Amino acid sequence: MSRTALRPVIESASEKLRSAGVASPRADAELLAAHLLGVERPRLALVPMVEASVLERYQELVDRRVRREPLQYLTGVAAMGEIELAVGPGVFVPRPETELLFAWALAHLESLPHDHQPIVVDLCTGSGALALAVAHARPDARVHAVEIDPDALIWARRNADARIADGDTPIVLHADDVTDPDLLTELNGRVDLVLANPPYIPDGAELEPEVADHDPHRALFGGPDGLDVVRAMLPTVTRLLRPGGATGIEHDDTNGSALAALLSDSRAFTEVVEHPDLAGRPRFVVARRTTPGDPA
Repeated sequence: MSRTALRPVIESASEKLRSAGVASPRADAELLAAHLLGVERPRLALVPMVEASVLERYQELVDRRVRREPLQYLTGVAAMGEIELAVGPGVFVPRPETELLFAWALAHLESLPHDHQPIVVDLCTGSGALALAVAHARPDARVHAVEIDPDALIWARRNADARIADGDTPIVLHADDVTDPDLLTELNGRVDLVLANPPYIPDGAELEPEVADHDPHRALFGGPDGLDVVRAMLPTVTRLLRPGGATGIEHDDTNGSALAALLSDSRAFTEVVEHPDLAGRPRFVVARRTTPGDPA
């Protein structure tokens, strides 16, 4: 049975991906190989040779990536915090940038008093990424997740079931509209933390093929300035939060100041802070729900 050295094959794949405009060609070439071989990426060196059948399947995956099919569609998974989520056609692929919003959320939950069970709401949950990552990290929290898109809900339910099977605290998944004035009214004024990664890309923005051709447009675009969904859901965020509760909302790198202004101008929020991503681009805004003792 013929076997081929793996390293030169990965080098060749990396060059093909680079020529195709893939942003991280070496990483993607190695991750596809690790996925196919069922090993962690750092352990690829322990598999120096591969059989012809493996090589053929690898080349097929690389060719699909050359055509700019998302890496996560090819591997079937995306990460958030300490968990992996199943993803594929019909659902927005969680981005590494959202890890920063998740980290802020955990830090905020750590700061809360221990006199009640924390309540968290994740609006526009998509695959369930933020909600399920929070539930995994904070099994004491009661986490609600809201999604309107039927295709995305299929993935969210699949991921929620997988996390339950793995022993995590179940989340409560709602098939609903984040702008509905009747959404989660039983939680009015009781929620400690509202997170949202809503559709926020301005209409007409130029996007990479992985996004433009594969992510569902309903999860991407938020009107002329990207804030249509955010504007419509702010009343929901406002009424859900308890006094002193907090919200963290991800946004496009072009509209962070406008989102911060929306929160400040509403007079329902204070301590409005803009946060950058690791590249220094504006990425999410956080704010605290006002309390009766706050200055007017």
